Amino acid sequence: MRAALALAVKVGSVLEEEDERGVAHIVEHLAFSATEKYTNHDIIRFLEKCSDICYDTVYELFVPVDKHELLSQAISVLAEFSSEVRVSKDDLERERGAVMEEYRGNRNATGRMQDAHWILMMEGSQYADRLPIGLEKVIRNVSSETVKQFYSKWYHLSNMAVIAVGDFSDTQSVVELVKNHFGHKISSPEPPLIPRYTVPSHEEPRFSCFVESEATGSAVIISYKMAAGELNTVRDYRDLLAESMFLYALNQRFFKIARRKDPPFFSCSASADVLVNPLKAYIMTSSCKEKGTIEALESMLTEVARVQLHGFSEREVSIVRALLMSEIESAYLERDQMQSTSLRDEYLQHFLRNEPVIGIEYEAQLQKTLLPQITAAEISKYAVKLQTSCSCVIKTIEPRASATVGDLKNVVSMINDLEEKRIISPWDDEQIPEEIVNTKPNAGNIVQELEYSKIGATELVLSNGMRVCYKCTNFLDDQVIFTGFSYGGLSELPESEYFSCSMGPTIAGEIGVYGYRPSVLMDMLAGKRAEVSTKLGAYMRTFSGDCSPSDLETALQLVYQLFTTNVTPGEEDVKIVMQMAEEVVRAQDRDPYTAFANRVKELNYGNSYFFRPIRISDLRKVDPLKACEYFNKCFKDPSTFSIVIVGNIDPSIALPLILQYLGGIPKPPKPLLQYNRDDLKGLPFTFPKTRIREVVRSPMVEEQCSVQLCFPVELNNGTMVEDIHIIGFLSKLLETKIMQVLRFKHGQIYTVGVSVFLGGNKPSRTANVRGDISINFSCDPEISSKLVDITLDEISRLQEEGPSDEDVSTILEIEQRAHENGLQENYYWLDRILHSYQSRVYSGDVGTCFEIQEEGRSKVRQSLTPVTAQLALQKILPFPCKKQYTVVILMPRASHFKSLRSFFQSTETSYGRHAKILAGIAGLTVLALSLWRYSRRP
Repeated sequence: MRAALALAVKVGSVLEEEDERGVAHIVEHLAFSATEKYTNHDIIRFLEKCSDICYDTVYELFVPVDKHELLSQAISVLAEFSSEVRVSKDDLERERGAVMEEYRGNRNATGRMQDAHWILMMEGSQYADRLPIGLEKVIRNVSSETVKQFYSKWYHLSNMAVIAVGDFSDTQSVVELVKNHFGHKISSPEPPLIPRYTVPSHEEPRFSCFVESEATGSAVIISYKMAAGELNTVRDYRDLLAESMFLYALNQRFFKIARRKDPPFFSCSASADVLVNPLKAYIMTSSCKEKGTIEALESMLTEVARVQLHGFSEREVSIVRALLMSEIESAYLERDQMQSTSLRDEYLQHFLRNEPVIGIEYEAQLQKTLLPQITAAEISKYAVKLQTSCSCVIKTIEPRASATVGDLKNVVSMINDLEEKRIISPWDDEQIPEEIVNTKPNAGNIVQELEYSKIGATELVLSNGMRVCYKCTNFLDDQVIFTGFSYGGLSELPESEYFSCSMGPTIAGEIGVYGYRPSVLMDMLAGKRAEVSTKLGAYMRTFSGDCSPSDLETALQLVYQLFTTNVTPGEEDVKIVMQMAEEVVRAQDRDPYTAFANRVKELNYGNSYFFRPIRISDLRKVDPLKACEYFNKCFKDPSTFSIVIVGNIDPSIALPLILQYLGGIPKPPKPLLQYNRDDLKGLPFTFPKTRIREVVRSPMVEEQCSVQLCFPVELNNGTMVEDIHIIGFLSKLLETKIMQVLRFKHGQIYTVGVSVFLGGNKPSRTANVRGDISINFSCDPEISSKLVDITLDEISRLQEEGPSDEDVSTILEIEQRAHENGLQENYYWLDRILHSYQSRVYSGDVGTCFEIQEEGRSKVRQSLTPVTAQLALQKILPFPCKKQYTVVILMPRASHFKSLRSFFQSTETSYGRHAKILAGIAGLTVLALSLWRYSRRP
């Protein structure tokens, strides 16, 4: 009962004149803000998202179809976007702040790196100078007349398409709605000619060594640009399939190289992407250790040259073939359950890129026919397209300069020389075992079985003590998901062991928690949709899996291997893991937001080692042997685990597999890590009792500002079930109202988020629950404190006056729609059943617990009115809210010159000229001393 709608417009930033750079993006913002018929948040309630790129703009909505008036209104909103966006001077002034905030948010390390790479690839074309976000001077100063002219000129109906995909009972009625809302619109008789811009090719590769002090790590990006062929014939499709197989096979090699002794990179991947129509690129990206970009580049180019010389083996191609066959079979099985948004996106690409929409039935038939015919030799030929002499762009990204353009050129020359002399050796692959479980275990048996008819689930207690609850669904034909948990995690460890044991899953994962190294297991699982991952939390240790019904046996075999494998750390395995961990810590230290996030945690939760950021010194104290020993113990005793399985399960097939691989897990001779949930330790934290406002100043390349406002929360154990549902409603209410005030009334932010943290409490059935509600937004540094005051005023108003009837009905509608969607999703049911087991009201009957939670939700929904919402805000938050909170504001650290200038500007005129001169001399002395100290650093 949902519809995915879109208005696609073949208009983007590439069409802007110099004085319009950013106007295409501003038009999209103004559509959010106001049209002739709708104003600000009336539209926001419908709008799913809007994306604008160089060459087109797409407005997307996701709406219910069970209320005809809502579908009609949604199509009406799209119609307004097509020709009725209001571009008045007041509208533009009100929206500038939001556009500027999005611009500022894009000027972080990631944004700068992406922009620099795009400009380098597009050099010599219009695209290089027309990034969608635009120029700051245009955003701040462009007139409403200029914006209106751009909108009137380019938003021509002939450049647009309306797409509607959904659970429609009558498609003709939807066609009539489109006609009713769009049919009367008239554009100028002569549509503007949309120019086609080309990107010049180049024989010599382009090189760039980009230094970004806030980069999260070092990386290498290699792009090979080429014309994008059209997809019209079966031959075209076969070529596309062979290209996909080539990229799959190359990525498998990169993955295995990253798992070798002393690898040249931590990760590397290759992909194909259409940059601008009709230009595409093969793009290879690797992340590596600091000062490791030259080695990474050499390895990437060597592997491409190796394929050009020797190709892929038949075994490599057979693995890729199995993977692709598995993917298309899954898509075919679930063809009637495909998301509307996926189909909508296909039609979007058809309109914008002229890509054919051939349907999953025909595509599955094509792949099944063509895949066996595509040979290793045919796939290997695609390596010829990855030549550094064919419009190649090579870029390194480093936090501190290490590589030079000369270094990059030398690597390219060296690899070309080795390839020409044919002295690069063939690929040496690993031996792959045939079976995951060599000796199948003796099956266990069921000692207890309970049916929970109201939730359609069955609970089994197996002979080794493991509890298994399964629910059969038909939401997706090719999906089975499961999660297993056991009480007792990192909270039970002394501080001296915490950091070592917390690294257990990472170290064990590199070695291979299922008895095989990750690179070997990848090949063993080729063509099988089976994944299992592990996690150690504060109070629980868990594993989760995802598979297709036909691969359930494989997934359960992995769980069996998890419980029966002892992981022993090797020197090289540990070295790789710790090297990667240290790179992550160093990257965090470079990020301006790290100090901000750390101070928020320190203020709200104290300086407990659970919340304290990991430092390099902590990593160097990690005992890998202790880490693996603890990990082995965590997943050894099946009697402590409860497992929930949801999906397309046939019990006649699944139960024997469950009994063999889960019931066959041996129970250890002595109990291991068996904890009573009521005796688990709580994490030590106490929210401040007063109001605290702090500014954290970090050095930044470009100004960023982020605000986090937090309030303590304490829920009484007696009303816990209802209170948790109430918090969900209140957080959505706060998010909506603060967005309305800060964005649509004051026009100073782009977006706001409200989140709830209740995770630091032991899962006892008797204690209260403590936590916090936090409000986050980014803004202009100059007005951050003012916006905090406005936010506090709005929350105070809600506590004192309550929300409106419309506010309450809106959040009830949003929650109901989310609940209805969830009832048709396996993950929703998995989460609900899992939380019923973990609920404080659980006492052995998961069905009863589930009902109590559902009754709590219904009770809150039925009782939620403006008055009860107001009382809940007074109860859940401090009342009045201004008496107890923390605010942390991230601000740029002012340079010495800026501080000096500020001092002059703030000096009282009565000091006179001589006082200013003396202050200036003193400031310069401090500056000189600081520079001297900086120059003396090693």
